[in-house]
Amino acid sequence: MGEIVLPRRMFLWCMAVIYMTAFVSLYVQMPGLYGNEGLLPARWQLRYSGKPLVEQLLSSPTLLWLGPRFGLDTHTAMELLCLIGAALSLAATLVEAFRDSMVFLCLWVLYLSMYQVGQVFLYFQWDNLLLETGFLCILVAPLTLIRGSRGVREHDRVTFWLIRWLLFRLMFASGVVKLTSRCPTWWGLTALTYHYETQCIPTPLAWFAHQLPVWWQKLSVVGAFVIEIAVPLLFFSPLRRLRLGAFYLQVLLQVLIILSGNYNFFNLLTVALCLSLLDDRHVHFWLRKADKTNNRNDDSKLWSWLCYLLELSVWAMVIVGTIVCFDLQLDTTKKGISSRTAFTYHQFNQFLKTVTIPCIWIGVLSLTWEMVTSLFRYACISGFLKRFWGTVQWTVFAGAAASMFAVSLVPFTFIEYDSNSRLWPGVRQAYEIVDRYQVVNSYGLFRRMTGVGGRPEVVIEGSSDGVTWTEIEFMYKPGNLSASPPVLTPHQPRLDWQMWFAALGPNTQSPWFTSLMYRLLQGKRDVIELIQTDVSQYPFHQQPPAYLRAHRYRYWFTEPKADGSYPERWWRRVYDEEFYPVVHLGNSFLEGMLNQYGLKDKSSPRRMSNTTVAQVVRWVRSQVRGVPAHTLIWTLVACSATFCLLQGLRNKNKAAERPSEAHKAATTDHTENVVEDFSSDHHGKTEQQADEEEDKEADSEDEVEEGEEEQNEVNEEDEEEDRIEKR
Repeated sequence: MGEIVLPRRMFLWCMAVIYMTAFVSLYVQMPGLYGNEGLLPARWQLRYSGKPLVEQLLSSPTLLWLGPRFGLDTHTAMELLCLIGAALSLAATLVEAFRDSMVFLCLWVLYLSMYQVGQVFLYFQWDNLLLETGFLCILVAPLTLIRGSRGVREHDRVTFWLIRWLLFRLMFASGVVKLTSRCPTWWGLTALTYHYETQCIPTPLAWFAHQLPVWWQKLSVVGAFVIEIAVPLLFFSPLRRLRLGAFYLQVLLQVLIILSGNYNFFNLLTVALCLSLLDDRHVHFWLRKADKTNNRNDDSKLWSWLCYLLELSVWAMVIVGTIVCFDLQLDTTKKGISSRTAFTYHQFNQFLKTVTIPCIWIGVLSLTWEMVTSLFRYACISGFLKRFWGTVQWTVFAGAAASMFAVSLVPFTFIEYDSNSRLWPGVRQAYEIVDRYQVVNSYGLFRRMTGVGGRPEVVIEGSSDGVTWTEIEFMYKPGNLSASPPVLTPHQPRLDWQMWFAALGPNTQSPWFTSLMYRLLQGKRDVIELIQTDVSQYPFHQQPPAYLRAHRYRYWFTEPKADGSYPERWWRRVYDEEFYPVVHLGNSFLEGMLNQYGLKDKSSPRRMSNTTVAQVVRWVRSQVRGVPAHTLIWTLVACSATFCLLQGLRNKNKAAERPSEAHKAATTDHTENVVEDFSSDHHGKTEQQADEEEDKEADSEDEVEEGEEEQNEVNEEDEEEDRIEKR
């Protein structure tokens, strides 16, 4: 696999955004869910028995134990921790230096603290997935705040591999459990004919998807099985194009789910995990940057053609296997493709027993390869101290990666009992130790399709006189037949989700529903805001209802009219049965249910904290009260993304200016050098000419002197001759 610097940075940014949405979404709903007058007050989960703090943290690992030490009640401390988590994640979104290992450790501890007291409203698989992914971020992220550098570490490939392994476990298990559950709709490939209208909170596009022909719905189920069971095996392929193909198929599935259903941050988190399948080369392709590795010789071209043939063979095997396993055939009469499950439960179970252990060994080999290559890179570092320090880092992080991989085998093999029983007992013991911290988890979404006979929906009705009843409409879940399905991803209205689960069984399976009826009779504003953020839309906002009751209905999407036009209503429904009898304050049935489930607070009212921190927390709450949670989240995400985009463009312009400035500086230096060379040459030539002239003058002077001396000698000789003649 190529370099993973850019995908790793993208992944950490996405995790910061997802953390921010999770904290903000939970913060908005916290008073109604966990406040002192909420549905399930968080302080009921913390019994201050006077034990040492260490024992309290071991019994329930949450920072809320520190609340009394700072003069804060449990609810205020919970809001404070949520605000700190939102602020930290926002800072990590905006500033790369905050995408640090220590920051992600704080975010993980904060969300774990919420999870420990969140009870049924936080017991969703995506909360477990966020905690597990968040823990891996501690290993993946750099120690920027301590080391002061975001440089690439050679062991990053090892820790980032854990993200790919988590993605494999998530997708493979999600596909397998659909068949091991023996759900007739999954085996009959008809699950999607029910899914769009029976999912918790559908989107408007779900209505249109529900109208697609049955053959297309069945073919879509086949595609989901292929993407979730067969394609994940390509995550560990040594051929990058196979991994890229697997990446795009996974992202396609998640995008389709986002378009048709409101599953909060779960699908966004899955897309972030898919980034572990990319490398820098492909990200550069997205950014339209030139690939510097395109210069290949004839041998590499031959190897490239062999890889192409192997990749085509793999995809051909996937297609042929799909056709055989699901008996795909062209149906000319219906102008579509017919499909059916061409294997039995026993055959699939044998297949699962055959591939589970090999999947583990594939993971072992892939992780070992990443460890060996990273160790080799450390061995190539120049300098003994740097090489030694790098080896120490490799030992720590490779050991952590191996430990995480080993412990994750326990929940992964839950899908196949025989494979789970063959694991080393020491691994199971390690899993039991870390289980409470949600470091590793088992997954399996949409195990069974509900609402085959119609979508069950609980409708609460209130009355002031016990004669005239008014339906209490929720802001998100289906109720009003004419109300359009909402679009609220990545926000999760947790009460609406639990109302969906409550409708699947009797009210005794959802004790919190009794608390909901009790709080509505009391007229508690915090709980009312869970139903309608704008309290004026709540039918009993001026005076609480004197009586409440709940009925169960069966809902279906409406059908297009005969002329092809759209109907006036989105839903149709029929009455099913009574879900909760008529109750009022002081009613014997209501009082009995409250006492049975321990939902009635018998302790004296808690005094409100008046510390400075508590006042700040209450002020922040007053500023966001009445703002729809999905609007607040969309605003934060849009502003953060815009800021990061502008920051990226600014850095790009700076990077573009640096080469031009360097070019100008180089040109100036070259010109100055030329001028200096020319000046020095000219100056040298002038000095040389002066020396030559001086030599010539000296020679001429010598010649003149020699001529004068010769003339003097001649004159002296003439004088001598004249003297002789006179004698």
